[in-house]
Amino acid sequence: MQPGPPRYSSQGQPMRPSYPQGGYASSPRPGFPHSGPPMAGGRMGMSTPGMSPHPPFTGTQVKTKDASCMPRAGMPPPLPGAGMDRKRPSSQDIRTQHQIKTKRKKKIADKILPQRVRDLVPESQAYMDLLAFERKLDATIMRKRLDIQEVLKRPMKQKRKLRIFISNTFFPPKEAEDGDESVPSWELRVEGRLLEDAASAKLSDSNKIKRKFSSFFKSLVIELDKELYGLDNHLVEWHRTPSTQETDGFQVKRPGDQNVKCKVLLMLDYQPMQFKLDHRLARLLGIHTQTRPFIVNALWQYIKTHKLQDSSEREYINCDKYFEQIFECKRMKFSEIPSKLQPLLMPPDPIIIHHVVTVEGPDAKKTACYDIDVEIDDTLKQQMNAFVMSTQNQTEIANLDAK
Repeated sequence: MQPGPPRYSSQGQPMRPSYPQGGYASSPRPGFPHSGPPMAGGRMGMSTPGMSPHPPFTGTQVKTKDASCMPRAGMPPPLPGAGMDRKRPSSQDIRTQHQIKTKRKKKIADKILPQRVRDLVPESQAYMDLLAFERKLDATIMRKRLDIQEVLKRPMKQKRKLRIFISNTFFPPKEAEDGDESVPSWELRVEGRLLEDAASAKLSDSNKIKRKFSSFFKSLVIELDKELYGLDNHLVEWHRTPSTQETDGFQVKRPGDQNVKCKVLLMLDYQPMQFKLDHRLARLLGIHTQTRPFIVNALWQYIKTHKLQDSSEREYINCDKYFEQIFECKRMKFSEIPSKLQPLLMPPDPIIIHHVVTVEGPDAKKTACYDIDVEIDDTLKQQMNAFVMSTQNQTEIANLDAK
């Protein structure tokens, strides 16, 4: 039997009987070549003069990274970790949150009466008014809680009177049984207590722990007469340390039978810290000792009142003649105020009390009283903090809502 004429494709090229055209057209899997040998002159066997032929595709699947990690043409390679998937909430968490929201919506919807019930029962309008009032009350309480939390972030102080008692007692020599006499001596005591005013007395609790006298001070120094006690023994000092035990008073006992002049220096423990201003700046702002934020705010008020801010460059301050003398410049930025203010702030002055220890006459045992102003935490702050931290009412309300 004679072979028939060769078959031609629609393009006029002869087709080989046993192999697919192009090597891919009849492949059983898209993207992979046929298992048979590639067609000569086809895509897999194509070669170009001056170039080595490409090796045939072996059909092995190559695992690649995520598309987000692969660099694109003309783009820089991604940073390390750029292709990492962000942590997404699990389906369980999403389902739980959805259930909580749905439950809340159902609770609100269950409380609202349908329009048909409201039409049939006229008294139901009072119930709807109560629901509206409840929502309004909840919003008001939440807003008040947020306001109180903001207030608690700022220091709340109130001024009170601290009464200081300075007393001295003289101990004359006493004859002992063996005939020896004891050395005469004197004792100086510095004590104090916080005076209760009428308003604070009503708010104060009987079980409330009162502050110790030493808790109001950072240091205490008693300076005695140098001529009587010398340079090495004329100072009695107390300074606060992290391990200091608070006390209700201080006492000094020394031998002697002469009147002694002494000076008591008390350094208050300011919380927050306060500073004494340079006398020129203090006279200009009308402030002697205050906290740093208060001083900066007073400076800003002075700048606004006297229109010292530059009209075109708002970050600059045009100094007047007083500012030029104090800050030693004609123009400065707002950001430079803290650095220029630092040399003008000094530690506050101590409280100085002069006292004479008398060893004879009616003043051999006397007590002097002095009142000084101190700042303590406002008692209202404790009540506000207790209101914010209280969860008893919240638990009761939650239980009632769950019914």
